Amino acid sequence: MTLSDVAGIAGVSVGTVSKVMNGTGQLRPATRVRVMKAARTLGFRPSFIRHDPGLAELLTIGVVTSDSYGRFTIPLMLGAEDAFGPGQVSVLMCDARDDPVREDFYIRFLVQRRVDGVIVTGKSTDPRPSLGRDFPFPVLYAYQPSEDPADSSIVPDHAGVAETAVERLLAIGRERIVHITGPLRQTVVRERIRGTVDTLARHGLGLVDEPLSREWSERWGREAVCDVLTRGLEVDGVFCASDELARGAVTGLRESGVRVPDEVAVVGVDNWSVLAEAARPPLTTVDLELGRLGVRAAQMLEDAIRGRRPLPRGVHTLPGTLVVRESA
Repeated sequence: MTLSDVAGIAGVSVGTVSKVMNGTGQLRPATRVRVMKAARTLGFRPSFIRHDPGLAELLTIGVVTSDSYGRFTIPLMLGAEDAFGPGQVSVLMCDARDDPVREDFYIRFLVQRRVDGVIVTGKSTDPRPSLGRDFPFPVLYAYQPSEDPADSSIVPDHAGVAETAVERLLAIGRERIVHITGPLRQTVVRERIRGTVDTLARHGLGLVDEPLSREWSERWGREAVCDVLTRGLEVDGVFCASDELARGAVTGLRESGVRVPDEVAVVGVDNWSVLAEAARPPLTTVDLELGRLGVRAAQMLEDAIRGRRPLPRGVHTLPGTLVVRESA
């Protein structure tokens, strides 16, 4: 479709259509609306790149996510944008909302828009169904891996995150440790339990109690630590699998008259500043490095787009970073 086709349907000149598409000129609102309706009817999309040599190297990346709040997607995409460089990438964000029909629509939309590559992400760390590989562009799964080992995924090293947290507690002399975590059905929970148990075992130690597993909430963190104290278990360290849980645990300890970190040290996961820095005392935590994950995802995707190297198959992990504050 061309400007002339749109002009014919809208009953205006080609110059008027051009002004509408470029957002220029002194035109009546009704005229702009009529031209845009005509363009939508014809499926017309202006090819700016064709007319602007300065945009010839601009990459268009599609992002398909179920993370409506952007808690994990936004840091990841900021990292990806940093990797590509300012003005080097255009991102089309598609919120699938865990709806397969909506996701299928967006994938077809991205194919139609001829994007250069797609990053698939979400709010869960559980493996998700593969989109398949019959696409004219490379597809990379970031944070939430594909369940197909033939796909390419990059995720945080959840067992390694637990190892980092537990090693911190051991380094400050804490050996009677409990672990508070989310629902056992989730992959991230099982991986962090494995990392916790394995790290303690290497030091000839074990958890004081079975992993305390229920929900990802501040309330559960508080209730879990209060249960430990009520049962009279001797504890000097608490590893919580999220900052929400950790802040709840700190609150529960403080309300029970236990001094943090003098008597019991607490370590969380996420480095979610709105929680970690506002806790009293502020939380020592393991940062998942989602920005760095986005940088690495962008580098891998660009290498595939430019033909430098194909996306590596399988799940690849990225370590977290310890952030020390007063709680440990």
